[in-house]
Amino acid sequence: MLTTAEHSASFDFTGSVVLVTGGGTGIGLSVTQAFLGSGATVVVAGRRPEPLDQAVAEAGADRGLAIPCDVGDRQAVQHLVQSIVARFGRLDVVVSNSAIFVSSSLADLDEDTWEQMRRVNVDGFYYLAQETLPLLEESGGSLIAVSSVSGDRGDWSQAGYNATKAAVSNFVRSLALDYGPRGVRINAVAPAFTVTDMTRAVAENPDARRVFENRVAFGRLAGPDDIAGSVLFLASNAAAYVTGVVLPVDGGTSASTGQGHFV
Repeated sequence: MLTTAEHSASFDFTGSVVLVTGGGTGIGLSVTQAFLGSGATVVVAGRRPEPLDQAVAEAGADRGLAIPCDVGDRQAVQHLVQSIVARFGRLDVVVSNSAIFVSSSLADLDEDTWEQMRRVNVDGFYYLAQETLPLLEESGGSLIAVSSVSGDRGDWSQAGYNATKAAVSNFVRSLALDYGPRGVRINAVAPAFTVTDMTRAVAENPDARRVFENRVAFGRLAGPDDIAGSVLFLASNAAAYVTGVVLPVDGGTSASTGQGHFV
């Protein structure tokens, strides 16, 4: 598996200002490190200050900025974007990564949990897109969402989560049509099961791990670094003619029919 440094070596984002929500942990942290390794100035946002500060600690004040932000709060997102403009005067890349995952049957999905997932996963993307797309029009920039293969198909006991990710994926496709003529590219990556702090308990259960590995062509679960390189590609000039794409970064998970693997 390539490291974030090896991912970033192929791309040069020197002079670009990048915003990564949920940038202090998991996939977001790997994306943050990859952009920093490619020369970008990176702003990380999220609800917990400590991981955000650690994510950009080595970048220095000139190239790293941590701003606590609840993306499900429009005023907080407005403050985030205003702070970026005040500090750097521009925005070139936005990575919408903040998300909440809850596994539950519909019968057990209480209204507060549904509201929390929808608020962060869907409303958070909506607020972020509305507030940042005018800046991306000015810079000819790019917006990349971290969606999920669960946004394209069904999963057991994940109806609520899958619905929110389906909303994000179709937001991306439709916004790409609207903003392509304005010079903004809008895409998404769609990981399958990825080992992060949020999923580690499942990944460390041998029986549960085998269930997920059984669906992956590579025979191993993804780590955050496996996703970061594709985000950089979509943000780079190498993807200059790519927009409206929801790119599966899933080790071949979505290539199968969904039937069991017995070999």
